[in-house]
Amino acid sequence: MRPVLDIVALRSLIAVADYGGFHRAAGALALSQSAVSQHIRRLEKALGRPIVERDGRKTRFTTHGSRLLEEARLITGAHDAAVRRLLGEDTADVAPVVIGATEHGADQILPVLTGAVRDTRPGAEVRVRIDRSARLTDAVERGELDLAVYVTEAASAPGTPVGELPLRWYAAPGWNPPAAPAPLPLVAISDPCVIRRRALTALASHHTSATVVAEAGYLAGVLDAARAGLGAALLASPGSPYPDGLTPRHDLPAVPPVRISALARSGCDPSLAGATIEAVRGLLTYREAGTAV
Repeated sequence: MRPVLDIVALRSLIAVADYGGFHRAAGALALSQSAVSQHIRRLEKALGRPIVERDGRKTRFTTHGSRLLEEARLITGAHDAAVRRLLGEDTADVAPVVIGATEHGADQILPVLTGAVRDTRPGAEVRVRIDRSARLTDAVERGELDLAVYVTEAASAPGTPVGELPLRWYAAPGWNPPAAPAPLPLVAISDPCVIRRRALTALASHHTSATVVAEAGYLAGVLDAARAGLGAALLASPGSPYPDGLTPRHDLPAVPPVRISALARSGCDPSLAGATIEAVRGLLTYREAGTAV
């Protein structure tokens, strides 16, 4: 007789992956940590093989656990869609899903993010907020957003790591920096901004003086200032095509990528949170492998 997988236990498995451990998963599911542990053991018993294992002080999925996680997302998604159909829920009855994203890489991240929502919650209205990372995580914690993707270092919220965005220098075509010892003119987002700090730190470490000659509250203003030839800009660039009206600068110091995380609100459907998180992680992992999208 083939094993039967308990869908409640599968939801716990997904939560452990999406929230980064048993304790956070238990909080998101409003269960005790021992209950979540029992669910994982129930799955291990049904399959006859380990799903998680200790890695120092952390817990990670085994190969079998990772495969089960992929199937669990499909099973819970199909189950929830079937329930909605059986209950006769139409578009008007499906609550809107509100997601947030940092401006950095939004043109690449948002299509993947919204696509995952629509696949998981067919018929639901998808609403989007693009904002600074700290504001996004605050909105998630207030329950205004179902999920947000943000720059990890720019917010204090403990989210789920989903990958990295490379940082590259850009300027208007034909722009040339002033001759030394004049400082390098920069355009940047106003403080606090992780990428602005990265730019200044990288230049200082290479003994290059710099000054911010134009700043803006949001990325659009930085792009406009850079296109106007006011200075160079360090941008989170997922890859080609380059930002309109700008060209890459290879004569400035390399800067490490910024880490990206995702945070779901308390009580968010784990299958929805998991699908969106995995979609963004897949995009960024694909890009980290050096493949253009």
